[in-house]
Amino acid sequence: TLAGALVAAKMNVPLGHVEAGLRSFNRRMPEEVNRVVADHLSNLLFAPTETAVGNLSREGITRGVHMVGDVMYDVALQSAQAARSRDILTRLGLKQGEYLLVTLHRPQNVDDKETLASIVEALVHAGRPVVFPVHPRTRKNLAAFGLWERLRSKVKAIEPVDYLDFIALLMSAAKVVTDSGGVQKEAYFFGVPCITLRDETEWIETLEDGWNALVGTETEDILDAIERFNPAGTKSKSFGDGHAAERIARILD
Repeated sequence: TLAGALVAAKMNVPLGHVEAGLRSFNRRMPEEVNRVVADHLSNLLFAPTETAVGNLSREGITRGVHMVGDVMYDVALQSAQAARSRDILTRLGLKQGEYLLVTLHRPQNVDDKETLASIVEALVHAGRPVVFPVHPRTRKNLAAFGLWERLRSKVKAIEPVDYLDFIALLMSAAKVVTDSGGVQKEAYFFGVPCITLRDETEWIETLEDGWNALVGTETEDILDAIERFNPAGTKSKSFGDGHAAERIARILD
């Protein structure tokens, strides 16, 4: 994204940025710096939410901004029916609504031995089935830090799965435990409580509606959320109507 934005700007090629205006306000995240730069170089800024439009405005970016909705919501709506036909729950011996789904990949969580160990302890003591498609970076560090066997003793650690299998797992999970921005949204789309292993999120709409809990990486905080967190709000925040991509295409045209 950053490379494309810089080349377009230097070559005077018009630049459009999908998911413009997202901010975690954490400059330690590489993607935060990349998207700030991309936004300030873009001619067309396709914002997924009103929050994103507001973030751009506060940085002085108002020209070329279009609130189009979220392209990930488009994909989720179009894929849901196909995902429901997948048999991955049967293949993994899982029962609907009785397991936790975990994803974990952010460098600040998986590159530090103490942090990763704290998360592993929470998963091992979760008190219910846990299925964890393990990102290659995470698996490498679990092995390097001597945590892989500890994780496998209680957690169903599996190879990464394709998008439809993942959505099938997500839709049927009791809760999802993640550090992924995209998974936070997908959990919200499908009404699955989300426990986020971070201290901030780009998707504050999921927090404001009470469907997402930011808990950090301490074992006890994660376990408390697994046991106690239940959404109290309604899903009122708009990520569009499933036609964001069509709007972007019309604007480009």
